[in-house]
Amino acid sequence: MSEKQKINILWFTKDLRIRDNESLHRIMQDDLPFLAVYIFDDDFFKSQQLGFRKIGKFRAKFLLESVLDLEKSLDQKKIPFLKKRGKTQAVFKQISNYFEIEKIVCQREWTQEEINIENEIKEVLPNAKWSKSYSQLLLKPDFVKQKLEKVPLLFTTFRQKIEKKLSIRKEFDTQNLKYTKSFFDLKLMSDNMTLGSLGFVDFEVNQSSAFPFSGGETQGLQRLKCYFFETRNLSVYKDVRNGLLGKDYSSKFSSWFANGSLSAVSVYHEIKNYEAEFGSNDSTYWMFFELLWRDFFKYTSKQHHNKLFHQNGILETDYDFKSDQNAINRWVNGETDSDFINANMLELKNTGWMSNRGRQNVASYFCKILQQEWRVGAAYFEEMLIDYDVHSNYGNWMYLAGVGNDPRSRTFNAEKQAEQYDADQKFRNLWLK
Repeated sequence: MSEKQKINILWFTKDLRIRDNESLHRIMQDDLPFLAVYIFDDDFFKSQQLGFRKIGKFRAKFLLESVLDLEKSLDQKKIPFLKKRGKTQAVFKQISNYFEIEKIVCQREWTQEEINIENEIKEVLPNAKWSKSYSQLLLKPDFVKQKLEKVPLLFTTFRQKIEKKLSIRKEFDTQNLKYTKSFFDLKLMSDNMTLGSLGFVDFEVNQSSAFPFSGGETQGLQRLKCYFFETRNLSVYKDVRNGLLGKDYSSKFSSWFANGSLSAVSVYHEIKNYEAEFGSNDSTYWMFFELLWRDFFKYTSKQHHNKLFHQNGILETDYDFKSDQNAINRWVNGETDSDFINANMLELKNTGWMSNRGRQNVASYFCKILQQEWRVGAAYFEEMLIDYDVHSNYGNWMYLAGVGNDPRSRTFNAEKQAEQYDADQKFRNLWLK
């Protein structure tokens, strides 16, 4: 029997890009040939929590588009890529039947489900080495550690300390790398992935969606170029970011951030390029401000681990709630007593998108007016949102429920919010027609 070829694995998870991909940069420096891998894990697509799927059709479609776009980009660099559907552990075991896996290079994760999957891989590949990078973060952990003994409860404290002598790393130069190593014939074949094979019926994007974009790095970089340099919308971002209608009231980068098709570091440097060309103002700063919020929730979850998913949150505060399935159903279906809440929930149900203003209102309404358990609302968002990110989703829901990063318990007045942000009722009329 011939000796198996030694290879490394570039395991793509939530870093579906070429530009500024630290794992790709690292593995290209190694002497061994490597195989790039993405796995549509069955547990992720089949399991449910609190009555909702872990992933719904909108994010599944966006994810599939992102992986297929990545496949094209890797093919242009002649990098062998394997995309599979199944259990992650079983796929790695299958690969090890053909190759001797020396090292697995990937993005570092710290939430429980991701750790569980890594541990399952270690069971079948106990001798493989691991190389992990913090590529989902804007701020390097060493820099944050120098500034803070621990992540503070309040974002304002975090921001003020981080901004003093701010240091953001340079992008990893991966776009110009060429793959030249020899690789045996790949006996494993990629699966032909469609939305149907993931368990969903294909669909057209709703014509009224504020997020009419496709998944993938190509689309993400195109949106970045358009929002910054072609339209100069960045210069008015702070003034319009609380909008509800249309694709340009906000950058919409969050969906590409969520699966790693866009790098926060890349966006930061493009903000600086924009400011150098067109000037800085409150709006260009505010885009950076939002990138900091994103990192703040990631560092909060990194510090508090599974408390992120506990009923009493990171504050360990008693949380009283009612269990009323009818109330939950009315909220989900946009049938509450508030037309503003209903319009936002119908937008989510029909498009997989909701504005930041809408999210704060519907979460507050769910927790404070309907008095339902916040984790149920968070689970519904997890299923529905195209831009679902575990850290931001659960961090924001804890925050609105009063068990998270702000000890002050606040309630949004949906009617006043509607008067302020939808005075002409165009948004409500669109979704309640």
